Amino acid sequence: MGRKPTIDREELARLVAQGMSVQELAGHFGVSESGVLQAKRAAGLAKPMMDHSRALPWKLARAHAQSGPATNLRNLSAAAQGRPPAAERLNTALRWAQRLVDAGLDVRYDAAEGFSEVPAAGKSHVAVVLEEALQALGERR
Repeated sequence: MGRKPTIDREELARLVAQGMSVQELAGHFGVSESGVLQAKRAAGLAKPMMDHSRALPWKLARAHAQSGPATNLRNLSAAAQGRPPAAERLNTALRWAQRLVDAGLDVRYDAAEGFSEVPAAGKSHVAVVLEEALQALGERR
């Protein structure tokens, strides 16, 4: 078995700065796309992964992971972390959250039944996530 190909970090940084895709980098260095991604992370060239655990503090069943409420909370979380989604997705999430807050509602999650809207007890979870997103968006505008 031959020696594993190595990726020169300086060359990698230069090519990433030029806008070369992961697929192109893999072909250039003779490694897999996964190898390129690992090298980018090791060289500090990869964007940090976003953490949506504050917005989605539940262990979601696979069937509910892409539901409207989960998607909207994830999009608000991305905005709060400075990486808002496409404008139409962000606007959908903002309108959804504002509707719930204005109506005095919050979301509840049950692994068997999914998300449901319930009366808010004090400051709702949705209100907190919305507030964090709006604060981050206000700082960017």
